[in-house]
Amino acid sequence: MGKGTRMGWFNEARFGMFIHWGLYSIPARGEWVMFHERIPKAEYAKLAQKFNPKKFDAESWVKLAKESGMKYMVLTTRHHDGFCLFDSKASDFTSVKTAAKRDFVAEYAEACRKHEMKIGFYYSLLDWRFPGWHYGPEKDPESFNQMVEQAHSQVRELMTNYGKIDILWYDGGWIPTVEDKDIAKYWRSEELNSMVRELQPDIIINNRSGIAEDIDTPEQEVTAAQKGRCWESCMTIGDSWGYLKHNPDMKSTVQLIKYLVSAASGGGNYLLNIGPKPDGTIQKEFVARLKEIGKWMKVNGESIYSSERISAGFKATTTGGFPGTATAKGNIMYFHIFTWPGEIAVISSLKNNVKNARILATGEKLEFEKKDNGILILKGLPKNPPDKNDSVIAVELDGKPEAFSYDGIPL
Repeated sequence: MGKGTRMGWFNEARFGMFIHWGLYSIPARGEWVMFHERIPKAEYAKLAQKFNPKKFDAESWVKLAKESGMKYMVLTTRHHDGFCLFDSKASDFTSVKTAAKRDFVAEYAEACRKHEMKIGFYYSLLDWRFPGWHYGPEKDPESFNQMVEQAHSQVRELMTNYGKIDILWYDGGWIPTVEDKDIAKYWRSEELNSMVRELQPDIIINNRSGIAEDIDTPEQEVTAAQKGRCWESCMTIGDSWGYLKHNPDMKSTVQLIKYLVSAASGGGNYLLNIGPKPDGTIQKEFVARLKEIGKWMKVNGESIYSSERISAGFKATTTGGFPGTATAKGNIMYFHIFTWPGEIAVISSLKNNVKNARILATGEKLEFEKKDNGILILKGLPKNPPDKNDSVIAVELDGKPEAFSYDGIPL
């Protein structure tokens, strides 16, 4: 299968769920608690005898993702602490061999397939339990190589034991004593990824093993990759990837929709993270926001799914020309208006002629006036915004969107 065909579903999806869940949910101080608090590995390992999430229900997670308008999910099969949510012959530090006695990755994959959700596996290459990672491959080559062998063995298990997998999302590729440009050599990433593609020919691999592979992955910001390059922005709802008991600084629903729209505007995806509780449930604040996004997506999803990258000329004016952001697909532009202007909206930098305009959620046709200087005036809008989060106006053009340049033209 060619790359274009293999990436097809990814470039249609635009919205996915990231899930950080593991032993670190028990202390509820974030997924880096072992490292930041310098918890000895023997002491940290005791958490595995407490990790027995009776309320974990993979199907409920998948149903929530679908209700939210998401098209794929990426689960942390193993984070930097080395604890596996799957059965592994390469380690005893797994959910199958400790208190839970369950293969959560298997349950997750089964639930995704049942509900036709694309399946992603996150896997951290590094493992804090190995001294070789801390000292580096030069000072402690034996321990470092043991860690690399573990990674290769476990990735093989993930690619072999759970059916067809759609995304392999590496993380933890950095090595403290090694320059980033050299990490692929030490992880033997070319060998690793060749094995992955042999086992999973249609898989999408991210850029965090030291090799560019298929997608760029900006973190906690929406930044488009170079034109022609597939990308996905991953982001938290609150202040942490893993569960925090006290997490007051959560993004609002409208903020999250803004990030989603911004990603779609750049022809990229938005991977929004949840950090479930140690019992396997998802905190109500996350659920509420995701369901609100889902309601918005039900009537406005046309402006997100399969969106195409718009030109920089439009991006420059969507921040100053009108109070929102634009997305596009074919000869239709979708103007996302977050700050409702009232009965008239003025949009600049549009070179094309306009065939018609409508409120996407209701289908209501709008009067418009298109001027030769790139100005589009939309008339007869409702006094109040049709949607409290993001009201979308779909404008059909006479061709692919073209930006009008005002350079050298005085007011």
